[in-house]
Amino acid sequence: MATITNAPVTLPAAAETRPPGRSRRPAWSRAATYIALTIGLIVTLMPFIWMLLGSFKTQGELLQRPITWWPEQATLDNYSRWLTQLDYGQFFFNSVFVALVVVLGNIAFCSMVAYALAKMQFPGKKALFLLVLLTLMVPGVVTLVPMFVLVANMGRVDTYPALILPFLAGPLGVFLMRQFIMGVPDALLEAARIDGAGEFRIFLRIVMPQCGPAIATLAILTFLGSWNNFLWPLVVAQTEKMYTLPVALSLYSVGSNGTFYGLLMAGSVLVVTPILILFLFLQRYFVQGIAMTGLK
Repeated sequence: MATITNAPVTLPAAAETRPPGRSRRPAWSRAATYIALTIGLIVTLMPFIWMLLGSFKTQGELLQRPITWWPEQATLDNYSRWLTQLDYGQFFFNSVFVALVVVLGNIAFCSMVAYALAKMQFPGKKALFLLVLLTLMVPGVVTLVPMFVLVANMGRVDTYPALILPFLAGPLGVFLMRQFIMGVPDALLEAARIDGAGEFRIFLRIVMPQCGPAIATLAILTFLGSWNNFLWPLVVAQTEKMYTLPVALSLYSVGSNGTFYGLLMAGSVLVVTPILILFLFLQRYFVQGIAMTGLK
């Protein structure tokens, strides 16, 4: 009787699934990309490096020619003057307080308006959203004088409300949050309504917990805009106790004998550092929020 042997069957190698006409990226192309990105990074960081190194230089060294990168005699006098002679603590508190209140206000009010525009039906909804889009195109300088007249008539010049109230809600925040809330499933909201939940409870318990990336993005953009805001605080802040950091930086770095460049660079470092720290902590949510909002 013949014996049948089960010999192993060798399968043919799987064909490559790479689309026709597309070859593997050559090594020289990747190297050129990395070189270009490195050069771009260096060019971008050079002003910040110059600012940081210049903050440790004296006025004479900053004005000498030819210029030098590294401080010949590093000094902390510029920082010492900001922290001791000038009222840096008050300026920093004003900037932080105003920025935090503006951020919280934008998160609350912009989210409410965005939820109404995204998930509720009411007369004039499309016209209201169109008005929000049109407001995005209006430069802030156009509304500067009307806002100042309004604040002056209210008797709030040189106060915290004058620095905060005009920026508690912005069209960019409404647009950003609406685009994100549009992606929340309607079935989830309908189930909550069937269970007896009101719109405000649905907004707080269901919608807002799902908007983490968008909230982080809105918080960073709003904090950055408020922290760097210069023109409006310069107009409404009449006394030193209400100055924010950008205003103090512009006023105290210029004297009768010219600009104190070392003091200006040290102040710029003190202004930029909190923004960098905030972005490092929230960069993952910022990128995710921008990406997801753009897809909706």
